[in-house]
Amino acid sequence: MLDNMSELSSLYDQNYTEWAHQNAVLLKTRRFAELDIAHLLEELEDMGKSDHRELASRLRILLAHLLKWQFQYQQLSDKWREFDGRSWRATIIEQCTSINILLRKKPGLKSVIIDAINDAYPEAVELATNETGLSIDTFPKTCPYTKEQILNTELWEKNTQKYQTS
Repeated sequence: MLDNMSELSSLYDQNYTEWAHQNAVLLKTRRFAELDIAHLLEELEDMGKSDHRELASRLRILLAHLLKWQFQYQQLSDKWREFDGRSWRATIIEQCTSINILLRKKPGLKSVIIDAINDAYPEAVELATNETGLSIDTFPKTCPYTKEQILNTELWEKNTQKYQTS
């Protein structure tokens, strides 16, 4: 064990894994006065920000693919008989699954999911516009999908089948 807090604090820059281990030992042994509080707080804040960034990124990709599916699928499948949207479907399912896993592992994110959807939607529209070449006016100004549709693969499958048959 290190002799003092300044040694622990300097260990943060030199050997992060050892720094984390030493802080864990101090927490387990209830030696709170010896903890590197400043770096611990920094790490905790960064963890939360990282989780939020991951959620926003996955939602942006998922929403962009849902928009492409809804607003471009029929056009492409009419043009190219072999186009079936398989890669879009795979991306939608992957992102939906990953978001649900993230929410299960980080339940605190559930309280910000609606805000995250609303924040990610304009970026998803921009992404869909860039990828499809469709006008930005093609897409709704606000997210047309409910939280349940976004997070539930079965509901998504039922909902998107109507675009395949229309």
